[in-house]
Amino acid sequence: TIVGPHEAVALIWAGLEEHWPRPRDFRWNQPHLVATEIPTAPRDPLVRRTSKDETDALYPACVAMYTEEVGISPELDGGRDLYRARVNQLVGRGWSFSRIEDGRVLFKAEVACATPSACQIQGVYVDPELRGQGLCTAGMASVVDICLREIAPVVSLYVNAHNEPARAAYRHAGFEQTGTFATIMF
Repeated sequence: TIVGPHEAVALIWAGLEEHWPRPRDFRWNQPHLVATEIPTAPRDPLVRRTSKDETDALYPACVAMYTEEVGISPELDGGRDLYRARVNQLVGRGWSFSRIEDGRVLFKAEVACATPSACQIQGVYVDPELRGQGLCTAGMASVVDICLREIAPVVSLYVNAHNEPARAAYRHAGFEQTGTFATIMF
């Protein structure tokens, strides 16, 4: 994957295009969003850090989200152990947030990386049967609140421009667009 600010990715690709194999997907328009203030949107009081004993329930939702977003399973070609280790690492760091009821993941999101200046959210997921009910907005408001108070003063993420429901949820949770990313996937 090549990912970053749109102009930089386009420039890199212009130099690589004739030398590298054809990518399986180009995502040229991915709004980069940031939140710097505690959200005014109602938070979901049931979204909290995922506990280690909930990893078995969380893992299938992580695989489902990744597969839906990227188009291939993270378990492909023997990747299961590595991906499971990454999920365990995020839970262990306190960077996994979820709402789990009776073993069912209703909402989840993770902090992919963090510095003292900012953190980046990844893996936002709402159970497909429950989409459109406001779980993403309330869940993200909770995640942003926790991240701003305990992890970093800026919370960021990027989203595919065509994903209007997610973009609306993020906007309601306090995110504003600051740039445009692009991703090329092989």
